[in-house]
Amino acid sequence: SRPDVLLLDEPTNNLDIHSIGWLEKALNSHDATMIIISHDRHFLNQVCTHIADLDYQQLKVYPGNYDDFMLASVQARQRVESANAKAKAQISDLQEFVRRFSANASKARQATSRKRQIEKIKIEEVRPSSRQNPYIRFEQARKLHRSAVTVEGLTFRYPGADTDVFTNLNFTIQAEQRVAIIGPNGIGKTTLMRCLAGDLAPTAGRITWVENALPGYMPQDPQAEFEAKSDLFAWMSTWTGKADDDQIVRATLGRLLFSGDEIRKSVKVLSGGEKGRMIYGKLMLTRPNVMLLDEPTNHMDMETIESLQIGLEKYPGTLVFVSHDREFVGALATRMIELKPDGSFADFTGSYDEYLESQRLEF
Repeated sequence: SRPDVLLLDEPTNNLDIHSIGWLEKALNSHDATMIIISHDRHFLNQVCTHIADLDYQQLKVYPGNYDDFMLASVQARQRVESANAKAKAQISDLQEFVRRFSANASKARQATSRKRQIEKIKIEEVRPSSRQNPYIRFEQARKLHRSAVTVEGLTFRYPGADTDVFTNLNFTIQAEQRVAIIGPNGIGKTTLMRCLAGDLAPTAGRITWVENALPGYMPQDPQAEFEAKSDLFAWMSTWTGKADDDQIVRATLGRLLFSGDEIRKSVKVLSGGEKGRMIYGKLMLTRPNVMLLDEPTNHMDMETIESLQIGLEKYPGTLVFVSHDREFVGALATRMIELKPDGSFADFTGSYDEYLESQRLEF
């Protein structure tokens, strides 16, 4: 069928980059009205002609794509704030005139006129935004030099399976590199990350971390991290260092938008996005010099994704990650390791845009 109206709620969730590119082309070639909810900034830029922003308890529609909306919304707020500043300055000047001359008989009429002018000046309310940006910064306990990890002849096959997920992978990740693990869905990206993190033992080959490596891991599904009976404060406290006190724990939770009585609620009732933010906090406190992040933007709103991206851009350590968010990959990756359907891999050093160009892929 070719419907006249499409309602799409997070249509890019769980899709790989190739599938998202196909979906973009399909939607752009389809003549229909579309209402889309998505946290994929690249997708919104490619597909949307208008952005409906729900904020300040109001819905406002902006023409253009997501980048256009971000610019227009900031400019609109700046215009209101600038107009309010001018209005307040004008009111202050008029009030000063009234104060000085209201008791002066020769100026009384002018003072009365100024009072009426003050009453006509409107100050537009600038409501606090419903959006909240967490503050995310990662540090490393100690700096790595040269390499971080070496993978030699790595092969993995799940018990009972007929074929390998990947075969004879060989690569070295250097200190401070930012490596994106890419490939189609089901190709083994998460399996590779679990092998690097030590969650899975290789069928063959070996993974050798340098002596001073301190890996920190964010799994794609962190549910297992939250099975114990614990509140947010107690859970976060388990990841503190010797020099960290209760105030550090509260500050970390506050930066991740958990405050007040909320820090005493059970970790079992957290949403997917809240669990992700708690894992960010764990990594902030444990200070790894290598971070292994498997789909770290899953379940996150725009503000959290942007804050995470800024935090990782400033992170001085080594980064290895899996993500289907192309804006995120494009901003961070300096090297791509692509897993292939035949179990092999391709290794590309350069930006994500350069990688796409080398593959003649345009998404």
